[in-house]
Amino acid sequence: MPDPSHPASAPASRFLAAAWRALGGDEAWLGRIEYCGEGDLPSVFAVSDLAAAAIGAAALAVAERAALVASRPPQVVVDRRLASLWFGFSIRPQGWKPPPVWDPIAGDYPTVDGWIRLHTNAARHRQAALAVLGCAGERNAVAQAVKGWRADELEAAVVAKGGCAAAMRALAAWFDHPQGRAVAAEPLVISERREAGGRAESPVDPARPLAGVRVLDLTRILAGPVATRFLAGYGADVLRLDPPGWDEPSVAPEVTLGKRCARLDLEDPVGRARFLALLGEADVIVHGYRPGALDALGLDEAARRRARPGLVDVSLDAYGWSGPWAGRRGFDSLVQMSAGIAEAGMRRFAKDQPTPLPVQALDHATGYLIAASVVRGLGERAATGAGSSRRLSLARVAALLASERADAQAPFAPAGEGDYAPEIESTDWGPALRLGPPAAVEGAPMRWARPAGRLGAAPPVW
Repeated sequence: MPDPSHPASAPASRFLAAAWRALGGDEAWLGRIEYCGEGDLPSVFAVSDLAAAAIGAAALAVAERAALVASRPPQVVVDRRLASLWFGFSIRPQGWKPPPVWDPIAGDYPTVDGWIRLHTNAARHRQAALAVLGCAGERNAVAQAVKGWRADELEAAVVAKGGCAAAMRALAAWFDHPQGRAVAAEPLVISERREAGGRAESPVDPARPLAGVRVLDLTRILAGPVATRFLAGYGADVLRLDPPGWDEPSVAPEVTLGKRCARLDLEDPVGRARFLALLGEADVIVHGYRPGALDALGLDEAARRRARPGLVDVSLDAYGWSGPWAGRRGFDSLVQMSAGIAEAGMRRFAKDQPTPLPVQALDHATGYLIAASVVRGLGERAATGAGSSRRLSLARVAALLASERADAQAPFAPAGEGDYAPEIESTDWGPALRLGPPAAVEGAPMRWARPAGRLGAAPPVW
C-alpha cells in the first residue's frame, strides 16, 4: 500500500466532503483517506483534485463495505497522479491501436456570434446535423454552412432534429440560464429509498468486497462504463448489455476491463423477457438511457422493481433531471460548452477557440460517483433491507467542478513506464499495459479478473 506523501489539497477535501455528504456517508470516514502522488492537470479548474476526490469517494464506499467484516476499518490511499491519468486513458496498446475517437466532422465551429460544438460520432447524430446544415459530410463544407448561423439557433435546430450540439456559453450565462439554474438546485446525487428486497444478502469478503454482487450495465460512452469498470475491480460480476449492431471501437479497450459483454434487443419481446430474467437475479442496474426511454419499452422503474424487489437502481443523464433541458441528449464535451467550462478555459489561457478540460473529467468523475452510489446503496440494503434509486448528471458534476478554480498548479508529467502495472493484459485486440490502480483500500487490492474484450462476445447469462 503506497505511503501518503502529503495531505489533500483544500479543493480535493471540499470536493470529497461534498460528494460524501451527497452519498449519505458518515463524515467520520473522511478521516480515513490519504493522498500520495504529485502534479496537476493544466486547467482553469481543479481537475486533478476532482479526480482524486471522485475516485476517493468510490474507494471510501468500498472500504465502508469491507468494514462490515474486516477486523478494523480499512484505510484508503488515493494516488492523485494516477487518478488524473485514469481520467484520460488507462490503457497503452502494445503493437496495435484503436480507431480514432472522433468522427471527422465532430468538433467546434465558429458561428455568426460565437461557437458551437457538433457531436457526430453516432451515425444518427451525424445525419441530423447534416440535414439541418444542408451540406456535404466534409469538414470544410460544414464549417462554411455553420458560419451563417447564430449559435443558439443552430443548437436548437440540431437538437430538434434528434442530433447533439451545444453552443458555447460563459459561466455567468449558464448560471442565469433556466437549465443552469435548475441543475444548480439539484442535489449532486438524487437518492430515494425503495421497498425491501426480501432476500438474504451475500456475505462480504473483505479482500474482494463486491464479490458475488451482480451488476447489469446498460450504459454507453463514458461515465457509466467507467463506473462499472471500477465495480469489477473489486469483484463485482458485471454483465454489460448492448443492442445488436452497437459498437464503441475507440473506447471498448478502455472501458470493458473486468466485464462480460453481451447483446440483447430490448425492443424485441424475447429480448425484453430475457432482460427481466437477468434483472431478477441481479443486485444492481446502472443505466444511461434518456428519461422515458426504458419506460417506452415497458421497463420503467416499477417494472424493474417487480422483477427484482430491493434493486439498487442507479441512472445518469447529461443535462440534469429537472428544467427545460431535462432528458436532452448530451455528452461530456457538449456539457463543457453549455456550462461555461470551455469558455472559461479559452479566456484563462488566452486562446482563440473553445478550450475544454484536458480530459473528459465530467464523464469520469460522474462515473466514480455512480460507483460510489452503487456501493453505498448495497450497504444501505444490507442494513435496512431496502432497495434504492439514485440519479446523477454530468451537468451537476460540472457545477461542482466550476466551484473550484485552480490555484498554483504543480507540473504534470505525461504517463511514464513507472505508472503502468508490470503485467501484460491480453485484450481481444492485442497485448496492452494498464495503469496501476489509482486507489488502494487496505486489505482489498483493486484488480480485474478479465481483460478488456469486444462488445457482444459473451452470451446474455449470469
